[in-house]
Amino acid sequence: MEQQITFLPQNKTVKVRPGTSVLHAAREARVHIATRCGGNAGCLMCKVTVEPGLEAELTPPTAAERRKLGPLLERGIRLACQARITGPAAVRLPEDPLKAAIRKQLEAQQQNDDLW
Repeated sequence: MEQQITFLPQNKTVKVRPGTSVLHAAREARVHIATRCGGNAGCLMCKVTVEPGLEAELTPPTAAERRKLGPLLERGIRLACQARITGPAAVRLPEDPLKAAIRKQLEAQQQNDDLW
């Protein structure tokens, strides 16, 4: 039986076989998750945040995740290359750093314009 995972904020959903990694599911959904290590928990670039209440829909953190993420696990952050789908899940991808910087500049400019 296939399981569904939704990627936010893109709001893209894909059905995959249970046990599929979040990283592989993202590729199937055509959602880009950056990685350099080939899915070996080496680069820590593929961090995603599991939506609250859906943590049980992914496999428990691997030893590599516990070692690499430590206290971030308590905030729902997982490595997409290690977390595997067991039920209907949803994960949030971090904002692209360049887009975040541009957004902050635009917000600051808007606040300055509002002052005049």
